[in-house]
Amino acid sequence: MADPSSYRPKPGQIPDSPGVYKFRDEHGRVIYVGKAKSLRQRLSSYFQDLANLHPRTRTMVTTAGSVEWTVVSTEVEALQLEYTWIKEFDPRFNVKYRDDKSYPYLAVTLNEEFPRVQVMRGAKKKGVRYFGPYGHAWAIRETVDLMLRVFPVRTCSAGVFKRSAQIGRPCLLGYIGKCSAPCVGRVTAEEHRELAEDFCDFVAGRTGTHLRRLEQQMHDAAEDMEYEKAARLRDDIGALRRAMEKNAVVLTDATDADLIAVAEDELEAAVQIFHVRGGRVRGQRGWVTDKVEAVDTAGLVEHALQQLYGEESGDAVPKEVLVPALPDPVDPVVEWLAGRRGARVDLRIPQRGDKKDLMATVQRNAQQALVLHKTKRASDLTTRSRALEEIAEALDLDSAPLRVECFDISHFQGDDVVASMVVFEDGLARKSEYRRFQIKGRVGDAQIWHGRGQDDVRSMHEVVSRRFRRYLQEKQKTGEWDGEDAPAGAEAGGPAPVGGEVDAVAGGPVDPETGRPRKFAYPPQLVVVDGGAPQVAAARRALDELGIDDVAVCGLAKRLEEVWLPGEPDPVVLPRTSEGLYLLQRVRDEAHRFAISYQRSKRSKTMKAGPLDTVPGLGESRRQALLKHFGSLKRLRAATIDQICEVPGIGRKTAETVAAALAQAAPPAPAVNTATGEIIEDEAASAASSPTRGTGP
Repeated sequence: MADPSSYRPKPGQIPDSPGVYKFRDEHGRVIYVGKAKSLRQRLSSYFQDLANLHPRTRTMVTTAGSVEWTVVSTEVEALQLEYTWIKEFDPRFNVKYRDDKSYPYLAVTLNEEFPRVQVMRGAKKKGVRYFGPYGHAWAIRETVDLMLRVFPVRTCSAGVFKRSAQIGRPCLLGYIGKCSAPCVGRVTAEEHRELAEDFCDFVAGRTGTHLRRLEQQMHDAAEDMEYEKAARLRDDIGALRRAMEKNAVVLTDATDADLIAVAEDELEAAVQIFHVRGGRVRGQRGWVTDKVEAVDTAGLVEHALQQLYGEESGDAVPKEVLVPALPDPVDPVVEWLAGRRGARVDLRIPQRGDKKDLMATVQRNAQQALVLHKTKRASDLTTRSRALEEIAEALDLDSAPLRVECFDISHFQGDDVVASMVVFEDGLARKSEYRRFQIKGRVGDAQIWHGRGQDDVRSMHEVVSRRFRRYLQEKQKTGEWDGEDAPAGAEAGGPAPVGGEVDAVAGGPVDPETGRPRKFAYPPQLVVVDGGAPQVAAARRALDELGIDDVAVCGLAKRLEEVWLPGEPDPVVLPRTSEGLYLLQRVRDEAHRFAISYQRSKRSKTMKAGPLDTVPGLGESRRQALLKHFGSLKRLRAATIDQICEVPGIGRKTAETVAAALAQAAPPAPAVNTATGEIIEDEAASAASSPTRGTGP
């Protein structure tokens, strides 16, 4: 670590004029380039007490070994020279934008014999024409669905196309007129390509020619008294006009503008740029950067402007540039942009109207880009390795946990209790190894829970026991299968043995008949449970009862993100910036998501079989009206016939039928607050009082 005072310029050496400065390390490499209106004031700010500097600035000045500067005549020249040097030296401490390609585009594969219209993400391919970007894939599909009436271009995959050609019968779109069915020869390759090119022309904005042609055909058909054809053409024109409205007329004044939005946190920032030409979105660019220097939103905007227009000129620089924050000072940047364009450029923050609304859309895209970039950290091998090493060190493991399994419990007021098991191998999700468990029984079921009520701890004990009991069964293959978790064709029976030798042929991790890994055949090095000390103790107890002592257990508590270990009174607290904590959070959140999705699917099936479903003549709308009016099924059951008649659409005869059906149905078991164990009198209140994380959605 260098001492900044060792290379600090002497008083009076630094000029009080605009310029650009460079910090070099001990090897002479440029590590930072900056500009300043006053070099003296700016450089002096670096050579103060290190405790007063931003951490990233402190790292830069202690890494540097020298500083030098170049005086220029104006701030605009400083801006240009700074950009040139950043491009030339690529300093490690300057903001570097990495291009991202994360948003959906409408793509036409003109490089194929029969071009296909589809939604595409990722890197752009040669020979494919792209339009967009769009904020959501469904927006593309809505636009395409409208345009296929007029331009019936192929949208099917290569497999569907080949299959239809083999059987000589088109898919559904071919029958309903939304595909010209080139797969069965209804049109030739040349005719289909012409359709695809017309489609591209229309999406690209050359709409007038096609609309005028269709309107003329409509008038000609009407004059020839071909009214059905004229009506169809009229509908086609309407569909195209609606597609034009959906496709991106974003600024009604048909202006040319670029909109720049920034999403940032303490360490990283994402920048999104939408290019609007003629009032329509014509393109998009995006970058993600590590904030290696102390920079605010205005500074990020200035860097983005340099990156975007540094090598562009003329038409590439629009008349108007809309930003979330203005650079400080703003005048040199505006003058520099005007020089690039050769005319005046309006750089401002949108305050109202369509431009402000569009800026909000660009901002949402920037936020999504930042979130997506953070999830991509898991794909980096070095980062994953560091995360596993940090977990091993924090939990005092002998080696990095290459296979991690996480368990979570989810239920709704004691009903539909389920559990999930997700698997991460080498820091990546292994979705083929995910498992779902159904916990039988409900609150108050003495046969299962011995009258003590059901909770996460007992459910966690059960699911961990079942998972590792199956592991021992797969390992030994000498006992009977557990009926709940057994694979198809296995017989349910008594408990599994926990001792004995391993059958090297039948008991290996790979099934000799199928060649595929057996279910539950691989043990993890680490079991993570969603919860605190009670859930961790339950999981550890389940493993001890099965005689398994080579699998570590920990729990991640949601509120404070604390890591709990069995038998430890205090949790392990990992740094918030720790890659190990980040990996544990991803594992825990994935288990929570998987459990909730399973629990909700079960709950939706249960709700469809309620007592109101059996009432003849009572449709979905009136069932919902009844439940909305009374708030819960319990209150509806307690209501009189006259009170039921007060619901709009419910007559007396229907009310009598509803009351009779509810009277015949068995009353539900009482709802229990899973946090306190108290019985809740009102079902509607139970949803608000029951915890939502880990114990239910």
